[in-house]
Amino acid sequence: MSRAFVKEDDAGEAPIIAPRAALPAGTPNYVTPRGLEQLKTELLELELQRAKVEQDREDQANRTRQLTILKTQTNALLERLNSAKVINPTDQPQDQVRFGARVTIETKKGPKPGLKRTFTIVGVDEASLPEGRIAFVAPIAKALQGASLGQELPLKFGPTEEVVQVVEIAYDS
Repeated sequence: MSRAFVKEDDAGEAPIIAPRAALPAGTPNYVTPRGLEQLKTELLELELQRAKVEQDREDQANRTRQLTILKTQTNALLERLNSAKVINPTDQPQDQVRFGARVTIETKKGPKPGLKRTFTIVGVDEASLPEGRIAFVAPIAKALQGASLGQELPLKFGPTEEVVQVVEIAYDS
């Protein structure tokens, strides 16, 4: 068929698909049990979206584009699920900051002495700053891992360096 009979937007550009959260090469894909459930739920949602798009026969070009996006997202998600190494937070040493820890730090030296912040160290796909969940590969998480209760250590928050103290370590099931 001649290209003269094809709508202009049918020949559209390849879809841009946002990548998953970065996991540095050679780094194991650690997840909490909660994180694994989130990944499984996400896969189910993608499968439901795909089934819905496959039923839409009105706009073939848009359907093909959406299916391409969903297939790419599903493949990336399956790769993460297949590489997931579940770490149960309750199996971690309770007196040290490790993967899965909810850790509270208090600023001892810096612009806001006495400021307390709480983070939970999780897998890259379950990280959410608004929820206080930081990926284990984040600089703050790396700096905190291995710290003990009461330990003071330097941390950099943007351009500001502070000295913080670990005031609480907890592991939720």
